[in-house]
Amino acid sequence: QVQLVEFGGGSVQAGGSLTLSCVCSGYTHTITSMGWFRQAPDKEREGVAATYRGGGNTYYSDSVKGRFTISQDSAKNTMYLQMNSLKPEDTAMYYCAADHQRIYSDDEVALIPAFAYRGQGTQVTVSS
Repeated sequence: QVQLVEFGGGSVQAGGSLTLSCVCSGYTHTITSMGWFRQAPDKEREGVAATYRGGGNTYYSDSVKGRFTISQDSAKNTMYLQMNSLKPEDTAMYYCAADHQRIYSDDEVALIPAFAYRGQGTQVTVSS
């Protein structure tokens, strides 16, 4: 099993920045891809960013490309989501997720909500 715990959510004004962290534990060596997805009230889950465990290519949804950056510190088993130029429409519960499958393109970021493992979520609220 793999356990994921998110940190770093909060409230910020539009144009501001937040960094989310996700600590991964358990059978992490079985994981290939890691990423973030979000869900706003009354909206579908949306994959936003993905990368490979241990580093490598990164992939983003069109809605966050150029504003969000996914990264990781393998020594700490921690993944990050740096969110800049935040907009009110970024308000959502953010989840980190991990899976054994590989992501190959920005389009496949949409698969993240279906990943095998996810954390409990952290709330991000952006006010105008």
